[in-house]
Amino acid sequence: MTNYYEILGVSRDSTEEAIRARFRALAREAHPDRFTDAARKAEAEARFQILTEAVNVLTNAQRRKAHDFDLDKGSGANAFDPAAVAKVYLAKGVKAYREGDLDGAFQQFDLSVRHWGKDPKALHYLALVCSRIQGRARRGVEAVEAALRLDPENGAVHREACRLYLQVGLRTKAERHLAEALRRIPEDGELQKLAGEMRPPSDNKGILGGLFGRKG
Repeated sequence: MTNYYEILGVSRDSTEEAIRARFRALAREAHPDRFTDAARKAEAEARFQILTEAVNVLTNAQRRKAHDFDLDKGSGANAFDPAAVAKVYLAKGVKAYREGDLDGAFQQFDLSVRHWGKDPKALHYLALVCSRIQGRARRGVEAVEAALRLDPENGAVHREACRLYLQVGLRTKAERHLAEALRRIPEDGELQKLAGEMRPPSDNKGILGGLFGRKG
């Protein structure tokens, strides 16, 4: 759990007025509008969001009491819990992806993974956008391999592994992951399309033909 007192740099007996004053000072330093570089701006946005959450909790009597209770149970963590920061980037990445902003999504997912590389969902999303952006395939391979180490039974991750290995010219590995994906999500439309693209027109009995022979 994130310790909001440490995030703001205030003591647990600080008054609401002192907490708000500290927030304003930190917010001026971290405000995204101060930065023009895209990467630094993205980091500032994530930090600003965490600062805002901290002040909202600590200036609300009920939420502050609950937070203090959790801290007293010994569940408090370092101020900038990397997993908490990573979740902020992940949420921003998902939003960008859904809006069709692949470059923006890549930037957010990449930051998420760099802060906390143990979330298979973030790694999967990073692999997914890398497979759709020219020149990002090798970064995608790194991400998808890490995702599979954490979540080896996820058919969608195997599907992205297949796509990415094809893009870097490793067809045998791509076929292996295609087979794994088909075992887990055989009705997935995106997977069926990918498999159809992989199968040569005359191949009805090879690896891919064997996989799809049951459907003609």
